Amino acid sequence: MNITYLDTIAAIATPPGNGGVGIIRISGTLVPEIAKHLINRPLTPRLALYSSFTDDDGSVIDSGISLYFPGPASYTGEDILELQGHGGSVVLDMLLRRVLSLGARLANPGEFTERAFLNNKLDLAQAEAVADLIESSTEQSVRSAQKSMQGVFSVQINELVDELTELRTYVEAAIDFVDEEIDFLTDGVVENRLVKLQQRIEQIEKTAQQGRLLRDGMTIVLAGKPNAGKSSLLNALAGHEAAIVTDIAGTTRDVLKERIQLNGMPLHIIDTAGLRESDNAIEREGIRRAHQEIKNADKILLLIDAREPEIESILKTLPSGCNITQVYNKIDLIGIAPKIKQTESGSHIYLSIKTGDGMELLTQHLKQSVGFNEATDNVFIARRRHIEALNNGHRFVDCALNQLRGSQAGELVAEDLRQAQNSLAEITGKFTSDDLLGKIFSSFCIGK
Repeated sequence: MNITYLDTIAAIATPPGNGGVGIIRISGTLVPEIAKHLINRPLTPRLALYSSFTDDDGSVIDSGISLYFPGPASYTGEDILELQGHGGSVVLDMLLRRVLSLGARLANPGEFTERAFLNNKLDLAQAEAVADLIESSTEQSVRSAQKSMQGVFSVQINELVDELTELRTYVEAAIDFVDEEIDFLTDGVVENRLVKLQQRIEQIEKTAQQGRLLRDGMTIVLAGKPNAGKSSLLNALAGHEAAIVTDIAGTTRDVLKERIQLNGMPLHIIDTAGLRESDNAIEREGIRRAHQEIKNADKILLLIDAREPEIESILKTLPSGCNITQVYNKIDLIGIAPKIKQTESGSHIYLSIKTGDGMELLTQHLKQSVGFNEATDNVFIARRRHIEALNNGHRFVDCALNQLRGSQAGELVAEDLRQAQNSLAEITGKFTSDDLLGKIFSSFCIGK
């Protein structure tokens, strides 16, 4: 059922500045009345009309195309009017003021899409994908956002929720009929279905994680002693001279950040000051900032001069449990071939940034370490909150399985299934809070 709002909203839907075309979007019950005063010509649904847009004294503000979409068959589910005029900032502002004077109010960020969600035109994952499509920085992320907008992600979540609901009903029925000859909690049916649910959630989690990487990118911090090659690696990955490179130790004093694409995977590369003891106040501040970035990194590339491989003193200063790959640079100076090897302490890559030997090993390692796959045919866009909801749902399914195997406590199994169901339903918005909705839609641009 559509929600009827007492107020009508309006906003400029095109970016600020001057352009060939500027669009004002209006949604709400006052659309027919506003159109009558502004255009003074009858509108046919979904048929472009060229006309003048007039002020209250009959003078022409602008001329252009009007498009009328009566609800509920519209983006928001309400009556919508789009005015496509010239893209000058002043003329658009004049036209918007005229619309507001006719009874509309200025829309909040994301309010058009929020109304589409509340009127069941989109679920929450699809609504978020609208903003993600606008903000996409790679072709792969555009395609993945389109997948989510088309409901690929939502369909998979809804199937999980339906399965959880059905299984929960089965378990609760088994509790009600404990006197039956067959014990439905121990006949293997519930356990098998829970195991299949675990596997299905794990599969979706992996795909969602790649979708999150396409949206947010991976934050990589380059750390190590002075002159190990951190700035050179930043320049090599960025493809231009982003950082100053000299033979003088301690050249980098501040944090340098570059956003790049690595075969379609967005990366946030952060170059930091060399880690060492220093009496220089500026360098000490740079080292302090380096440690701050290291704490927030998805991955740390620890640059090491292959001629001086002792790094125990630096490893002691890094946070425990952080994701570190040791990169041994300058192998061209000691005459060894590029290679990658795995040890108990993690991955070790031997390369030469100067000659480029071994750089492809680093590229492949970065993609593999986060499960990135260049093929995005089945990848949907995802956010951190989606990953968290999937993790929570997975955890409750695990708990349900443990309860079933441990004590056959049907009531506890049913409760864990309910919690899993609610966690996953947060993704599509079937179970969510007003605070979460406010946070999500406030991040949208105005006019969307």
